[in-house]
Amino acid sequence: MGNIFDIPEILPSEELFETILAQSNILIERIISSGQTTPLGQWYDQETDEWVILLQGEAELSYRDGTRLTMQTGDYVMIPAHHQHRVEYTSSNPVCIWLAIHIKHSHS
Repeated sequence: MGNIFDIPEILPSEELFETILAQSNILIERIISSGQTTPLGQWYDQETDEWVILLQGEAELSYRDGTRLTMQTGDYVMIPAHHQHRVEYTSSNPVCIWLAIHIKHSHS
């Protein structure tokens, strides 16, 4: 058993990714962000759909098309595969706790 809100006393300087469940078509992970952002000029371009909820903290995401999302505790979003996005801001007090579900579609 684990608790999604248990935060290590010492956090690494990078975002902390913890796998909760991994199977062939699904990955569930907890991500702890404490001020990290996507490096300037870089975009996430993922092979999987990602449903993510911000369980604690505040964050801002942006998409390649210029759309920006300001997220508060409890906000969630579905990011389709290959929809380029980046993290522009994450709060450090409180830290951000994300729950991300990555869904891989099987090709027939």
